Amino acid sequence: MSQKVDQIDPVKMAMVMRRQRWQDFFFHKLTFTFAALVLVVLVGIIISLFLRAIPAMKEFGLPFIWTIEWDPVNDKFGGTIAIVGTLVTSVIALLIAFPVSFGIALFLTEICPNWLKRPLGTAIELLAGVPSIIYGMWGLFVFAPLFSQYVQPALAATLGKLPVIGALFSGPKIGMGILAAGVILAIMIIPFIASVMRDVFEVVPPVLKESAYGLGCTKWEVVRKIVLPYTKIGVVGGVMLGLGRALGETMAITFVIGNSHHLSWSLFAAGNSIASTLANEFAEAESPLHTSSLFLLGLILFVITFVVLSAAKLMLLGLARKEGAK
Repeated sequence: MSQKVDQIDPVKMAMVMRRQRWQDFFFHKLTFTFAALVLVVLVGIIISLFLRAIPAMKEFGLPFIWTIEWDPVNDKFGGTIAIVGTLVTSVIALLIAFPVSFGIALFLTEICPNWLKRPLGTAIELLAGVPSIIYGMWGLFVFAPLFSQYVQPALAATLGKLPVIGALFSGPKIGMGILAAGVILAIMIIPFIASVMRDVFEVVPPVLKESAYGLGCTKWEVVRKIVLPYTKIGVVGGVMLGLGRALGETMAITFVIGNSHHLSWSLFAAGNSIASTLANEFAEAESPLHTSSLFLLGLILFVITFVVLSAAKLMLLGLARKEGAK
């Protein structure tokens, strides 16, 4: 009994293959264009900032970075106050947000009952979507009065009495200033860091944790010896994401930092950041040198963010190489 074999039309097959090749070609070029567009926009931003900052760079040079004076009337500008304010508030925010976010993520993944896990996780994600200006208004009208009435006096009466760090917690207790801005930033970035940490903690294979529990490990031992080593790359990435958000935050900082071009050792004192300086003065800058100095501050902020994110990327690559070596 002979079997009838269907013959494939070679002409149709060639047409199908040709169409598929063209589809792959257009898909490759389209996705490449989208990816290249991001790079083009990034390079364009850098070039535009650099070109507009050239007059200030020619006038003040490298000393612009460590010059304290900021005098728009006499066209004398220095970026030290804004740079220090940006870095200090971001560091304060990270010191507060990291342990809180870590505890939230651990609670949601290891301790939280199932009936509470979903609504609590959703609430944290909703906090990440709150506009920054809302945080700023809340910080100015609600947080700052409470901070000046209760928190700042307590800090001055305790940490302010210590010999070395006491100067950081002295000065007028007005509720606004570097420390208040750092706390508001911490509240803003906690949802971002906590969400990333929760997601990376959830990808730990359950068999690893169950095996550790079977050997008699406590919850903390499972977290320290199983969860953290398995997810440390993701944890670092989440922290750097929050730090990047803190460095570039504008409106919330503008409301609570005090917007004062004065440098002080006290964290209670009013200060300024690069973002708040740009927000407050860009529309009112009259002289070309003032405008150019603001563009130079923007360029410096871009460089700071780029350095921080690059360092985080190198750290992640180093951790990945160590894991591969093991």
